[in-house]
Amino acid sequence: MQKPPQLLPTKLEDSQAPGIKYRIDGELVPVLHTWLDGTVPVYFEHHVVLWKDPSLNIGIRAMKGAFKRMVAGMPIFLTEAQGPGEIAFSRDGAGHLFPLHLMPGTAVLVREHQFLAATGNLDYTFNRVKGVSNMLLGSTGFFVDRFSASHQEGVLWLHGYGNVFQKELAQNEQIDIEPGGWVYRDESVRMDVQMFGLKTGIFGGGGNMIWNRFTAPRTGGHPVDVPAHAHQRVARPQAERASRQPLDGPG
Repeated sequence: MQKPPQLLPTKLEDSQAPGIKYRIDGELVPVLHTWLDGTVPVYFEHHVVLWKDPSLNIGIRAMKGAFKRMVAGMPIFLTEAQGPGEIAFSRDGAGHLFPLHLMPGTAVLVREHQFLAATGNLDYTFNRVKGVSNMLLGSTGFFVDRFSASHQEGVLWLHGYGNVFQKELAQNEQIDIEPGGWVYRDESVRMDVQMFGLKTGIFGGGGNMIWNRFTAPRTGGHPVDVPAHAHQRVARPQAERASRQPLDGPG
């Protein structure tokens, strides 16, 4: 491995993007505090709001493919706040909250139930993860959310249940991650399921160990990631299994 995964910052002050300023505070249960100037809204799941200015307008942002998402236990409606004003968000659980700034033409794929909030200039769709091993044996979930920026920089905030480490993959580099342990990946990073048979030697017993293998693409002389990074990214939380939020929980 050329470079081991690196711990992402747990606090941010005075960060900004078009139409918004924000900060992240809190060591155990982190809080996202945002200031909207009125030009760009923020959308989120309704149960993650802590407080807001009374002057903020709140509305509904409908999702495409609502029936499929409902069957999978994922949200079919998102709440949207329009400024100017302040609004704060947090999940009801310990973990690590971090931002992803997406530049025009870039996209990330996010494991279900990690999304906290995003600026309204980001498109939000989903991809179905095919294969029985993905849906059942690997426990990676039925859908993976896709966030993309088309014409303007936007911000996506994700919550990992545990400290989140980011791995930047060099050209064609690979890493294997436990299926329940990754948070997001750049769209250009390929994910494959690896299944390894285990033999105990006792009465011929054994089992299978499942991994998700992430592979960075071969690039043609220039980075294919956002301008701030020269490599592909995949992030995972480092936490004990017992402290993870169940995949079939709320959000």
